[in-house]
Amino acid sequence: MKYLTEYRDRHATERLAEKIRTVVTQPWVLMEVCGGQTHSIVKNALEQLLPASVQLVHGPGCPVCVTAAEILDQAIALAQRPDVILCSFGDMLRVPGSQQSLQAVKATGADVRMLYSPMDALAIARANPQRKVVFLAVGFETTGPATALALAQARQWRLNNFFVLLSHFLVPPAISTIVEGLNNRVQGFLAPGHVCAVTGIEPYQQLVARYRVPMVITGFEPVDILQGILCCVAQLERGEARVENPYRRVANDQGNARAQSLVNDVFEVSDQHWRGIGSIANSGLRLSPSYQMFNAVALLDTALPAASPSECISGDILQGIKKPKQCPHFGHRCRPEHPLGAPMVSSEGACAAYFNYQ
Repeated sequence: MKYLTEYRDRHATERLAEKIRTVVTQPWVLMEVCGGQTHSIVKNALEQLLPASVQLVHGPGCPVCVTAAEILDQAIALAQRPDVILCSFGDMLRVPGSQQSLQAVKATGADVRMLYSPMDALAIARANPQRKVVFLAVGFETTGPATALALAQARQWRLNNFFVLLSHFLVPPAISTIVEGLNNRVQGFLAPGHVCAVTGIEPYQQLVARYRVPMVITGFEPVDILQGILCCVAQLERGEARVENPYRRVANDQGNARAQSLVNDVFEVSDQHWRGIGSIANSGLRLSPSYQMFNAVALLDTALPAASPSECISGDILQGIKKPKQCPHFGHRCRPEHPLGAPMVSSEGACAAYFNYQ
């Protein structure tokens, strides 16, 4: 059965690639927004199946990559306190801050714990009432509901030793920044399917109405990605611009209403700093006034190190201006064991994908 499934997937992939070749008559530049899509494209060598006139560039959809060094510096400062347990997803441990990483301070004795859910951090807080437990909460619209659920539960339980250090991002404002950029060359977007499963498609309809660029809700399997490319190219060839959703098995038009309600109760929209890109208006989440007692920033009582200039070109990569191999340090001074920037560390980072698969 496994081999039959692989045969069917390969056959479907080849048929979609052939359809794309028959549709395309001129050059197009498309951006896949999500880092998970980037990894699938590179791992499965999908670009080699496309006609040379269709170019894929990689977007900012890797929350580890865009989390600012200042957030890492705050997390490191908190982790170095003897009364703090710092909890984080595994990808964040090796991401460089201004001077070091969470993994480096863990090696010196800081209590830094890797976990898979913010609910695990709640359990740690309940088991260690004498210590402060800080959860480094990163992610896009997909992880916001889980963080919100943990905070709602913490308030219900009246936990006074649980805190969050927020680094949550919203995708549509970043797409606006890319489209409006002076160096923009993206003509159509493969929109993030799992984000749309939470938010629905309305935010992307607004982008289409404003910028007249196709937005195709796209999944992560090779067949999903090639289907998204086909839909996007077909729209461009016909001079159309609309939201198209071939990923309906996961993302419907309305999204997850309960998740949206929870996020709206716990958070409010704010400006956010994206590593390598800069501040983007209304592109992040902050705690609403009724949840401010969980804000880990209030625990900081020491001056943080000044941010030093970075040699990483992540900003150009995350905006589709350059690709990882155009960085002079790629694979030489910048490698997974010694990254100059987050895209070489994250499991969704474009540089990590190129290093691992090419």
